Amino acid sequence: MRSMEGKRMKIVMLPYVSHGHISPYLEFAKQLSKRNCFNIYICSTPINLASIKNRVDDGKDDDVRLVELHLPSSEELPPHFHSSNGLPSHLKPNLHRALEMAAPGFTEILKTINPDLVIYDFQPTWPAQVALSLNIPAVFFATTAAANFCLFLFFCKNPDEDSPFPEIYVRNSENPPTERSHPVIRNMVLCFERSTDLVLVKSCREVEGKYIDHLSSVLATKKVIPVGPLVEEDPTEAVEDDKKINEIIKWLDKKNESSVVFVCFGSENYLFGEQVTEMANALESSKCNFIWAVRSPKGEQKGSSSLQLLPQGFVERVGDMGLVIEGWAPQKMILRHSSTGGFLSHCGWNSMNESIKYGVPIIGMPITGDQPSNARIAVATGFGMQIVRNIAEGIYKKDEICDVIRKVMVDESGQSVRKKAKELSLKIEEKGDEYIDKAVEALLQIFRKNKETNQL
Repeated sequence: MRSMEGKRMKIVMLPYVSHGHISPYLEFAKQLSKRNCFNIYICSTPINLASIKNRVDDGKDDDVRLVELHLPSSEELPPHFHSSNGLPSHLKPNLHRALEMAAPGFTEILKTINPDLVIYDFQPTWPAQVALSLNIPAVFFATTAAANFCLFLFFCKNPDEDSPFPEIYVRNSENPPTERSHPVIRNMVLCFERSTDLVLVKSCREVEGKYIDHLSSVLATKKVIPVGPLVEEDPTEAVEDDKKINEIIKWLDKKNESSVVFVCFGSENYLFGEQVTEMANALESSKCNFIWAVRSPKGEQKGSSSLQLLPQGFVERVGDMGLVIEGWAPQKMILRHSSTGGFLSHCGWNSMNESIKYGVPIIGMPITGDQPSNARIAVATGFGMQIVRNIAEGIYKKDEICDVIRKVMVDESGQSVRKKAKELSLKIEEKGDEYIDKAVEALLQIFRKNKETNQL
């Protein structure tokens, strides 16, 4: 597939400043760069770019380049806090205000690069306006499930009506209520409306076919194009901590096939206090092998180990049945290992897609944001089960956690879930590059259309 007259299309990508957003943007950039049609510039804060620098081989390939976007710094928000990863929750409004003030810097970047297209995320609010003011097409790339956007769009246009998708609708008792007129939701709707000709979504039809079709019918004049799970084909996680990697792989290699449940809540979700105790007791009672990644936010433990959150004597009691990891865990490596048979997850969309790719069923324990509806997608599609939160106490209790772990990992009642996860993985593998190829053609059509318009 070649671009017009051999000219490479220059694309500037602006993901939201978190690992969960910049990672799929980077993987999409790498997939596009393989087609020899594009030069990609990923624009973000220096601290955010540092998290992906070792995954961009600048020495061999100039098709993907990193461009620094500097936010205004303050005493409350120094540069090392210019990312949402591990950011204390009380500082997130400061980060979002700083992002909103960065439009002039981004404008200068676009004037310097002079790209053919900007691909933008749901925050900050200004990328599409800045690009369009410079006569540059701008396309929204959603790294969240299409199903969630179906709900956002519906509620903004029909605030007094019931959800058209009851199977994924989240009750207020499961998640703090978000007003249907919330600024974030309104901005997401604007992201769709401002996008040039099409919208890209990190998804696949095998999981979200009906939601993708619904989005297309609602948007009418814009194509909705799924780009697939976007899971890195050859994870380079080993460069993070070779000693930790070797310890984990050695432990997994000793376990039976599909006998290990991996417990991890992503880079921005944490368990505290009684919830940690309930989780520990559930894992101990389940009698299933497990790997548990225990994390705490930056500064929360004041130099202490996150493992101090665990109940006294827990590690000794579980012995070789469990492996507790402090902080970062090589998630993709663990999920693709043959010994891993279940993923107890917060149901972040990236984690869900990794679970789908590697055929590992989901044990859903959502915490916030879009995670409850993501867990519902896993249940509705048949590759996961969801733990029920105790409404009165606001936490997940030991017995409910243990029950779902047992069902997914060993019980007869979980056989269909285990089978469905494997089937989805196989279907995605059979698709190959089909999703990316369709996205490439759609982007090239925008390039051709804009070029013809400018020649008039």
